[in-house]
Amino acid sequence: MSNIFQLLLIIIFFSGCSLNKNSKFWTAETIKEIEEQKFEKIFDDLKALSQELNTNINLNLGKSFTKNRLSVKFTNNDGRVNFDGSLKKSSKYKFSKIENFYQFEPIIAFNKENVIFFDDKGTVLQFNNRSRLIWKKNYYTKSEKKSNPILQFANNNKFLIVADNLSKYYMLNLETGDLIWSKNNSAPFNSQIKIYKDRFFLIDFTNTLRCYSLKNGEELWNFQTESALIRSQKKLSMVIVKDVIYFNNSLGDISAVKIDDGELLWQLPTQSDLLYESAFSLETSDIITDKKDLFFSNNKNQFFSIDVKSGTFNWENNVNSNLRPTVVDNFIITVSLEGYLIVIDKITGNIIKVTDIFNNFKPKKRKEILPTGFIVGLKNIYLSTNIGRLLVIDIKSGKTISTLKIDKDNISRPFVLNQNLYLVKDNAIIRLN
Repeated sequence: MSNIFQLLLIIIFFSGCSLNKNSKFWTAETIKEIEEQKFEKIFDDLKALSQELNTNINLNLGKSFTKNRLSVKFTNNDGRVNFDGSLKKSSKYKFSKIENFYQFEPIIAFNKENVIFFDDKGTVLQFNNRSRLIWKKNYYTKSEKKSNPILQFANNNKFLIVADNLSKYYMLNLETGDLIWSKNNSAPFNSQIKIYKDRFFLIDFTNTLRCYSLKNGEELWNFQTESALIRSQKKLSMVIVKDVIYFNNSLGDISAVKIDDGELLWQLPTQSDLLYESAFSLETSDIITDKKDLFFSNNKNQFFSIDVKSGTFNWENNVNSNLRPTVVDNFIITVSLEGYLIVIDKITGNIIKVTDIFNNFKPKKRKEILPTGFIVGLKNIYLSTNIGRLLVIDIKSGKTISTLKIDKDNISRPFVLNQNLYLVKDNAIIRLN
């Protein structure tokens, strides 16, 4: 690439001019033009992004939204959610306080319009859409309750799989909460749960992917990756594409294995010479996929795209985030730990736009704020934080248009069901619509 062309490219990016002469919106057509050109990265050092880019360019995502919720369970890609609520508090689902809530990444399970969660003693709770308790079940001993188990959920509309950080996993009848079977693993779990046909998958603290029978909980096979003496509390993730499961471990390795028998297809390290202290501090976002590539980032200022078939890198960029990103059309949307909304071309990895969404906070306060998760709605992006604030960000401009006070402490990433937005705090679920 000539020096003249490089200079011209930089001028185009920093002047905020769209490559589409007739529009100031980044559209699918605009992205196609970008993909046909070979661009060099603008941000090519190892420093986290700390400046805005192309703030006067509007982002147009059209009118489409994610309709297949089952696909989201396998891909982790929320896409664009059909939500445009007024965010007025409608109800609160209360439970006993979970200690050290900020350390965990709890998820809500949904059963039709019902909400499923847990309390500090490991009691599984199911509420209806009026915040009334339908059933509560606890299958822990007195000593286990004192350990304050943290639960993860997954369901297939008939059964609820529960796994915890005490090494227990079990299955409940989704309608009644009755126990169907219960098993114990040799190590605690700290991962997503994926149900696929007649089996389900978990990753334990030894970095072992385990495949279990849905019928009786018996282990069908396991795949051991390299273990670490110490590891962070960050939940590990997995996605499923065409009978292959892709997952990460606490060292940053990505593995692809066959669902039927656990045969390794490929394995790719993303960290070189990772020391024990580095392994403890490494926090990787959820892996998401568009069924062709895997996308994920970490708090070491790395964002990766990996080909699902070959296990090779498509590109790497400098984005510092442990939040689950989102793919909408040919755009990747994410938020950095420093409070910048970032839009990336998913084909080339080029950063298209960067906006400062924490600019309304005073500098002293800003240093204390961390984003905890976001979703992309029809018009706005909804971002939760560790100080109990929910930011509403305009998709087109990338600017924060309002900030809602939900709590004074950590709140979970948002969840959406039927035009309701849910946020979890340490002793309640807040529903907004």
